[in-house]
Amino acid sequence: MRFLFSRLVAVLVAGAAAALVAVMAGEAAGKPATEATAAAVRILVAGQPPVSGAEVVGPPGASTDVTGFAFPDDGSIVRIGSASGGVATQPGASASAEALTTSLAITLFDGEVTVASVSTHATAAAGVVTATAETSSSQIQGLVVLGQDTPVTAAGQVQQVLLADWGSLELLVATNATHTAGKARKHAEASVIGMRLKLLAEHRGLPVGSEIDIGVSEASAVQAPEAKQSSVTSPAPKPSAPIARGEQRERPILEPGKSVPGTPADLVRPLPVDVQPTLSTKGYVFPVYGPSTFGDTFGAPRPDLVSGWHHGEDILAPLGTPLLAVANGTVHTVGWNDIGGWRFWLRDELGNEFYYAHLSAYSPFAVEGKLVRAGDVLGFVGTSGDAEGGPPHLHFEIHPAPLTALGYDGVIAPYPYLVAWKRAQDVPFTEGRVYVSDANGLPRVGAPAPGAVLLQVSDVSQTSGLVPGALERALSGGGTGQGPSSRG
Repeated sequence: MRFLFSRLVAVLVAGAAAALVAVMAGEAAGKPATEATAAAVRILVAGQPPVSGAEVVGPPGASTDVTGFAFPDDGSIVRIGSASGGVATQPGASASAEALTTSLAITLFDGEVTVASVSTHATAAAGVVTATAETSSSQIQGLVVLGQDTPVTAAGQVQQVLLADWGSLELLVATNATHTAGKARKHAEASVIGMRLKLLAEHRGLPVGSEIDIGVSEASAVQAPEAKQSSVTSPAPKPSAPIARGEQRERPILEPGKSVPGTPADLVRPLPVDVQPTLSTKGYVFPVYGPSTFGDTFGAPRPDLVSGWHHGEDILAPLGTPLLAVANGTVHTVGWNDIGGWRFWLRDELGNEFYYAHLSAYSPFAVEGKLVRAGDVLGFVGTSGDAEGGPPHLHFEIHPAPLTALGYDGVIAPYPYLVAWKRAQDVPFTEGRVYVSDANGLPRVGAPAPGAVLLQVSDVSQTSGLVPGALERALSGGGTGQGPSSRG
């Protein structure tokens, strides 16, 4: 058994050194890196080398099992029926690390402390935008301390139990999840001990300060600094020639804000199996599947945009609601935008563009250049981008092909189309309100000014003639206040 202890310690030291070198090399090269450590039992005695059992540190998918662990050989201090540990790591655009342990039938100090099971589980992931860490699934079952059944609080709440005058027991110690998603680096950490026994006085041959850890489990994921990412700032849209009917646009519309291309693997969710959308006669479908609500806020002020106005419609729906392709077409410009959050564009077979923003996740169909059919699930409702902190919703825009020359501002009000598609009906794109520029280059909503202005309606058959000066007063806005007006 002593040989087993020494071999496990040697594996731990070598594995930890290799993992540290890999992380340092990854950071130096500007690439994501992961780390994972699992342990079942660690025994620290002052003045002696640490003793470990069932401990692993990478490579991905590594695991180990120990049956009949005992320390010392007679098991008078620690005895475990079985212990196991496992790790899994995934480097890349979305780095992740997972470490877990399970220990069964634990006896400490000849039965002064017994535990049916201790399970620790730590996961961490870091993508191009966010980082998350989780330890809440760790748990302790069947704890008996000095002959008394002892309930254990949920993970995330450190609980301390005194062991007479000779020690203390900390349960789910250091259970924490650290989330950092700053601009310079994305780093997630998760660290769970499970159960830690500390000696406050000498006890059964162990000196004061000795420590016994059952569980452990560490995970860490590091995303490269932002300077190393392939991020670009969208320039101001440049006018281009309008697209002919049926012609595919080769260059996507450049929306405002900073963008990062690509979909992290941890944001891809499986396709739901119960989605059965209803299409209109021309093959269009409402973009949100299930209960939702929306108004008519197209053109409303939006100070975070250079143009200053709302280019689409916000469709409110529960978080995670499936989002559908409104037409047959091609998915493109999939990834992160600091205004739209996780977003993508869909170009239909006529060259019309549809913009989906603020997603919480993507479906496997949301792949650059993917051909999809109307009703295919492409993503899920969320609050990413500048929608963070608000209600979950989809920001949806319609950019008809003939308005390509206007760039991102070549957009029409989605409201009449959303109402029609909700009823499985069709509305021609010529019916939408369009934003056009006034004489000063500022946007205004509506059609061009009418060629004639109706000033007043009356029955002239009963009058003898016009009142002198009435026409001049009307044209100058004077008179009775019935001056020129136009539809906005």
